[in-house]
Amino acid sequence: MTITLKVSENTRDKMIEYFQDKKRLKTPPYAVFQADEADTVVTLYESGKVVFQGVSADIDANIWKEMEKKLNPLKKIEMTNSNDKEKKKKEEIVIDPEIYNSNCIGSDEVGTGDYFGPIVVTAAYVNKENIPFLEELGVKDSKKMTDDKILEIVPKIIKKIPYQSLILSNKEYNEKYNENTNMNKIKAILHNKVLYEMVNKNYDFKYVIVDEFAPKYVYYNYLKETNKVVKNVTFLTKGETKSLAVACASLISRFIFLKEFDKLGESVDMFLPKGASNLVDEAGYKIVQKYGFDKLKEMAKLNFKNTLKIKNYSNE
Repeated sequence: MTITLKVSENTRDKMIEYFQDKKRLKTPPYAVFQADEADTVVTLYESGKVVFQGVSADIDANIWKEMEKKLNPLKKIEMTNSNDKEKKKKEEIVIDPEIYNSNCIGSDEVGTGDYFGPIVVTAAYVNKENIPFLEELGVKDSKKMTDDKILEIVPKIIKKIPYQSLILSNKEYNEKYNENTNMNKIKAILHNKVLYEMVNKNYDFKYVIVDEFAPKYVYYNYLKETNKVVKNVTFLTKGETKSLAVACASLISRFIFLKEFDKLGESVDMFLPKGASNLVDEAGYKIVQKYGFDKLKEMAKLNFKNTLKIKNYSNE
């Protein structure tokens, strides 16, 4: 993956400072530096363009995109992905009308990419009669919805759509996460729990759909120690665009996440940024300074690399 981001001079200075000890000895022509950030190679050019290459290029590019937005809020972000055109061809979304127009139970989760805030997993049941109502609300294009729009329409959805949600706090997440239990295993267990609750409520459904985050055999391997496992699950990539049940599950999960996230910020009387950017590191550092490092165990996913950065800030 290769991503190019245009940065302003103040962001450029921040990058030079940050990558000071990560620079490669050799620098490409017209480059200020080339450095290694875990699985990403970062090259800053004299023109202000930054090229991120590697498995985690999107993650690192987004971190500096957030920094650029913070330092230059009125400036338009210029970021391109050289693989976008190829990806669009490869990832053309094909909607199966049989699935889309059937009674379905679908599940999806949010919060797994956020340092702060819980993981929320929801399973929702949608029957054919609900489809016009949900399409009119815009649920079919759920990924295009802003948080404000989600806060507006989800109360209308939950009045008509049966659902089951689970909230995993970061304190619980940190207790569960270890070398034998990674993020995807935790997600699989939570998905199975909400799906099990829904399939045993005697709804008339034809499909049980999970927005795919792991291959089928891996998903079920995560559940090998679980007694009550939902079988015959249909796994769909981009499931929220192919199934209104998954789309509803996604929106309801996000709605709950936003409410819980606000409570978390209020508990420490400060604004908490979402995601896992440098802004998150700064917020984490302030929390440690004010409440001590143990407070992060309740508020953050400690396995994220943000934790190490926050520790380094605290020790400086």
